[in-house]
Amino acid sequence: MGTPVAVNNAIYDTLGLRWYEAEDDPVALLRAESRLIGPWVAERMAEHMARHARHGADPQALRVLDVGCGGGFLSNRLAREGHAVTGIDRSAESLRVARRYDATGRVTYHAADALALPFGDGAFDAVTAMDFLEHVEAPGRVVAEAARVLAPGGLFFFHTFNRTWLAGLIAIKCLEWFVKNTPPHLHVLRLFVTPEEMRDYCARAGLRVEEMVGTRAHILSRPAMRLLFTGRVPRDFRFSLTPSLRVSYLGVAVKDGAPPEARGDPTGPSAGARPTPTPK
Repeated sequence: MGTPVAVNNAIYDTLGLRWYEAEDDPVALLRAESRLIGPWVAERMAEHMARHARHGADPQALRVLDVGCGGGFLSNRLAREGHAVTGIDRSAESLRVARRYDATGRVTYHAADALALPFGDGAFDAVTAMDFLEHVEAPGRVVAEAARVLAPGGLFFFHTFNRTWLAGLIAIKCLEWFVKNTPPHLHVLRLFVTPEEMRDYCARAGLRVEEMVGTRAHILSRPAMRLLFTGRVPRDFRFSLTPSLRVSYLGVAVKDGAPPEARGDPTGPSAGARPTPTPK
């Protein structure tokens, strides 16, 4: 057998302001998808804070780590919601764009490796990994490292593709056929993560999955028809939730244990950081 095809992550170093401006690029689909994911995550964070308030705590904001933050779609949104957000990515160019579009000026962006996060144990109340796990060779290690930096009772949010023929058709072939400037191997089917695998990764890391819901593009809508004929993603292109997990799915898991007292600022590299744990 030959060498497995590698996913093309180098593309994210070339996007620049196209993260926010391009329509003739698959990044426009990420932008459209973020309009669904951002409110979903923000709502569950608000519910989390409300539950803690009922138990006597008074959290004003969550300490959030956005892993693989890219151009900052989610990081910058959560900062506008009032959360203390740190975004990490290996792409310096993506981080530059994310900083530029941070309207609050409060997000802390770091170049960092998701397999060796430069933060201490329990440093964050929430960790997000959106459209990221299908871009790494060891998603279980990413989940384990995310769990390490989560405080007990903290939330782990994820969005990724299921490893099915339908997901391969939509997320790989349809992009290559119909969306302009889609590079080869933007997605690779063997790296997609089944819901069963995700539950296992979470369980091994001490995380309990509370919710999984499917996401889908409105492929029969008028904006989708315009995309088919032009190769451009209209600004009114939409995604919505669905009970089906066959293509892609969004979820949240909770770290075992009770929430601890508030800690100090987690945004700087910590002497308490340890080597990346390997899932058991």
